[in-house]
Amino acid sequence: MFNILAALIFPALGTALGFSTTSGEAFGIFAGTAVNDTSSVTAAASTWDSIYHLGSQTLDKAVTVKLTRTLAIIPITLILALRRARKAETESGEKVSLKKVFPFFILFFIGASLITTAATAAGVPAEVFQPLKELSKFFIIMAMGAIGFHTNVVKLIKGGGKPILMGMACWLGITVVTLSMQHLLNLW
Repeated sequence: MFNILAALIFPALGTALGFSTTSGEAFGIFAGTAVNDTSSVTAAASTWDSIYHLGSQTLDKAVTVKLTRTLAIIPITLILALRRARKAETESGEKVSLKKVFPFFILFFIGASLITTAATAAGVPAEVFQPLKELSKFFIIMAMGAIGFHTNVVKLIKGGGKPILMGMACWLGITVVTLSMQHLLNLW
C-alpha cells in the first residue's frame, strides 16, 4: 500500500525538495533507497524520467540502488541462518544441522545470477533470458497474490489500525532517514 503511494507522490516530493531535474541521480538514489517494492521503484523512477525527459537516467540509477539492496539479502540471510543454528544448539544442547536452517533459495538466486552474467558476458543475447524473467515475474505475482489472499482484512481492521499505523511509521521513517543521509552525503 505504501509502496504504491510512494510511486505516486515521490516524484512530486522530489520536485518540491529541489532534486535536480537535469539529472536522474538524486531522485534515482532516493527512489531506490526509500521504496521497498521493485515495481514501485521502477514506477517512481520512470515517472521522474518522463516528467523531465531524462530517457532512463533515473530508472538506471534507481534500479541499481534497489538491486544492490536486494543483493544485501544474501549475506544478511546467511548470518541470520548461522545465528539461528547456534541459538538452537545452545537451547537444545543438540547439534543442529545447518541444512535445516539454511535458506536454500539463496543458492538458486546466486546460481541464476552467475549463469545469466556468464552467458551474457560470453555473448549470449540478453533476450534469450526474457522467458525466464517472465516466468520469474509470474511466480513473484503468484506469491504476492497468495500472501494477499491469506491476509484477513477484517482482522486487520479489528486490530484497530495499529498494523497500518506501524507500516506508515516505518515508511515515513525510511523516507526521512533516506533524505537525511542523501543530504548529509551531498547526494542532493
